[in-house]
Amino acid sequence: MPNDQDLHVLAAEFFRVFAREEYALKASGFNRGDGPAEPDWTTFATAVEAFVSRPPNAEVQQAIEFILTEPPKKQFISDGFIEWKQVAPSTNSKADKLFQYIRRIRNNLFHGGKFNGHWFEPERSERLMRTGLVVLKAVVEQEPRVNEAYRG
Repeated sequence: MPNDQDLHVLAAEFFRVFAREEYALKASGFNRGDGPAEPDWTTFATAVEAFVSRPPNAEVQQAIEFILTEPPKKQFISDGFIEWKQVAPSTNSKADKLFQYIRRIRNNLFHGGKFNGHWFEPERSERLMRTGLVVLKAVVEQEPRVNEAYRG
């Protein structure tokens, strides 16, 4: 079982990579246009759909499969209590679904869904963060403009 310190370090790495990737999307044209600076993950998903459907190696393939078959759950309030629900994104795109799940990993971490003084389901949290990192690091290299902005 991972210890809290290892998970803290892993979460910090996940946040750094995720933030850099969102910046790279916005800076390279995968954004929602004029107005608030927001990445357009759906358009990026379209650009890398073939990569997600046919990953280059077993590590990336296994990471994608894990996230898609054992996705992060979403928090809901029900009768005043927090509960977790399995909620599938409404998209037919494998890449779009994958990125929605990776954003949910980030949201669950950032908004306190996985940590409240101690890690909830530490083994699962670790695996979600690690597989999310594998995908984020691999996919950034698939679009030259995004890769340039990410490495910038």
